Amino acid sequence: MFGLFDHTVYSFLDLSGVISHPAVGKSYTFTGQGVGRVVVSMEEDKTFHEIGVDGTVILGKIPGGAGKLIIECQQTSNIHKWLLHAYQVLIKKNAKEWGRMTAFLRNLNDGTKHTLRGLSFERIPEKSYQAEGQMVTWVLWAADIDSFAPNPSGAGQLSALAKRWLSRF
Repeated sequence: MFGLFDHTVYSFLDLSGVISHPAVGKSYTFTGQGVGRVVVSMEEDKTFHEIGVDGTVILGKIPGGAGKLIIECQQTSNIHKWLLHAYQVLIKKNAKEWGRMTAFLRNLNDGTKHTLRGLSFERIPEKSYQAEGQMVTWVLWAADIDSFAPNPSGAGQLSALAKRWLSRF
């Protein structure tokens, strides 16, 4: 049977965040307007497996948090205009300013958050002139991505009964 609260709704307006650079001046606040897609992508795998001559699997964790922030937006949108301006400002600055851009993204629906530091432009996107406005893709390389995902379900946590029982000791 389908209950009133047995579903969730996704809206791109659930994404909020900001992207900024101290040399650019005003930061850009994400509201979902004019943005078609935002992707946070980790660059490297997080694990490796090596198989020994005896068949034993040696596994290891790979440190690091490099990746990419990919923003697909309308070529007439404010985020595209802000990124164009930021690119023009930063391409003329010295090299130490290049990777000082940061971004913070959060999804209001599921509570996930991403903090991206050391952002730099891969390149300026292609510009297409035609009858209809197009989407453009900005790729920003990130030196460090820190992601957070809450556990709102409580899965894996002690039940109230177990907590009460353990509190007696």
